[in-house]
Formats: sequence, C-alpha cells, structure tokens
Amino acid sequence: MRLMSTKILFPLALLLGLSAAAFNAAQVPANKPGPVELASEKRLRNVRQLTNGGENAEAYFSGKGDRLIFQSKREGRQCDQIYTMRADGSDVRMVSTGAGAATCSYIFPDGRRILYASTHLASADCPPAPDRSRGYVWAVHPGFDIFAADPDGRNPRRLTSTPGYDAEATVSTDGRKIVFTSVRDGDLDIYSMDADGKNVKRLTNELGYDGGPFFSRDGRVIVYRSYHPKTPEQVERYRALLAENVIEPNTFELWVMDADGRNKRQVTKLGVASFAPYFLPGGRAVIFSSNNPNPRGRDFNLFVVNLDGTGLEQVTFNDTFDGFPMFSPDGRRLVFASNRNAAARGDTNVFIADWVE
Repeated sequence: MRLMSTKILFPLALLLGLSAAAFNAAQVPANKPGPVELASEKRLRNVRQLTNGGENAEAYFSGKGDRLIFQSKREGRQCDQIYTMRADGSDVRMVSTGAGAATCSYIFPDGRRILYASTHLASADCPPAPDRSRGYVWAVHPGFDIFAADPDGRNPRRLTSTPGYDAEATVSTDGRKIVFTSVRDGDLDIYSMDADGKNVKRLTNELGYDGGPFFSRDGRVIVYRSYHPKTPEQVERYRALLAENVIEPNTFELWVMDADGRNKRQVTKLGVASFAPYFLPGGRAVIFSSNNPNPRGRDFNLFVVNLDGTGLEQVTFNDTFDGFPMFSPDGRRLVFASNRNAAARGDTNVFIADWVE
C-alpha cells in the first residue's frame, strides 16, 4: 500500500516521520476553510480548534488534563519541535531544545517531567528526508533518542543511548514505566523501561515493525500497531529497507498484549493502515485512526473497536485526515489532530471535543 506518492508537499515528523499532511486525501484549497464540527459525528460535541495553521499534531493530555504537549513545525523551523499549551490552546511554549528534530512527546502523570524523542545530540540540523524515489517510506532516523526534561524543557536527560532509533515513548498512569519502540536488537520492537531509563525489557520479537504503544489506564495492557511481513518477498523488502533506516507503511493492524509482553492478540483484521490507538476510559475498547475501508485511500477517520475486534464504529467523517486521538484523564474530552477547517493546503491542527457516550 502507498499512503502517498512522491509528491509530499508538507512533510511533518509524525509517526516515525510520517506526515499528517501526507495522509490528506483532498487537495485542500487555500483560504477556503471547512467546518470544525460535523453533524454526522454523533460521538463528538463542542469541537474546538486549539491551533491555527501550520503542522501541529500528536497532542496528549497531562495527568490533570489541564495541559497538552504536542509537536509542531512553526516559527520558520524546518523540522518539528515539542510544545506545551493549556487545554484551551493558550500559553504555548516550546519545551524541546530547538536543535535537530523532535517527536513523540508525553507528560509524566505527576506533571514534574516531560518525555520526547530528539535527534539534537546526533546533529543540530534537521535529519535528511528519506529517498522516496522507490516509493513512499518512513524514516526511522538512527539519531533519535528518548529524553526526559523539566516541564519547561530545562535539564533534558538522555534515557536511551544504544545505537539506532529510539522513539514513540509513552508513560504508564502510575508514572513508573515507559514503553517505547527501538531498533537496538536489529528489528523495530517494543520495549519497556523504568521511568529513569533502567531495567529495559524487550516485549515483542516477531519480525516486522511494532510501535506506537500506549498503556491502559490500569497499566496492565499495552495497545500498539504492527506490520509483520509474511511472504519471502515481503520479508526481503522489509529487511532491505530497514537496513537503510526506513520502512514502508504497508498494512498496519492493532494488537494488544499484557504489560510484560505476554498474551499477545490481534485486535483488527481490516487489511488497511490502522494506527494511533488509545484506550477508551473503560479499557475494553480502543479508538484509532484508519483509512478503512480503502487500503489505498488517504481519507483517515477515527474509529472505535472492542479489544476482541467486534463492534467497529466510525467516529469521525471528515474527508481528509483525523488522527492521534487521546482521552482526557476523566474520559470526558477527546483531543485529536485533523486537516479539517484548513485555511491552507496541508494544515494540520489540534482539536478538542466533548465525548458523547
């Protein structure tokens, strides 16, 4: 599957360098913004836009639900940095170093530290864009490491130091464990570690990409996305691309496993690109982004599905891109990124809405 041709107009380091704009199915005309709230979206009420223009995504709540951390390319920068803001969109502050590229940010539940991945120690420059002459690929830049810092961005501390890609980190609700994706053992797998970076444990070991992990509220289960090549041709291509520090965004399915890596089970079998899963407050279902039912389509919407794969329900009906959903700690609000209401072609903004059960 190709999510985009080589004509990428607005690259944004999301999802291993994947652009939210690259998911954009429609060629959004400039200066003709569309609606923020759609009548068909019965699960959402009082949708509000928190950012205004440019490339903004992967916004995640603090433990109190009063602030968000997100990544953005703004202020003339050529690659993403990490910012925080109040949950109403005010008081925006950059909290990453401003050097290299930064992605995959999170706030520790007690609010005393932030977490993100960055290439700033490898180089102060933006990492090079991947070669897409042979098709659309995502870069897994070997310069990415995971850092924790004070809430204002001061005192960044490196938590990972092994060669190769380390990113996509999130934190358990008790603040004790971090789960992340790494290539340290030669494949893209999910690992856990203590909040100080110690006691690293590998959780997945099947050939292919496993990433984008999130803990359930009780910390007992992890949801993630996977691509596991099956045929000899798929295996050969995957390994060849990974040797070049890229992967191809083929079919992604959602999986869950116990927090210790046991009891893995597949949730979706849609045969499309499904990603960015997050648990519903009750823990028995997940919300995620997908181009279902069209494996070659660029129209991504939010869906809900039970952990046993039943009860698939479409949540958003915007005809471009909706992704990166996360519930507030009280379960009453949903934050997500979207191309809706784009004032300029390729704009991706952060939105927040009340959740309707």
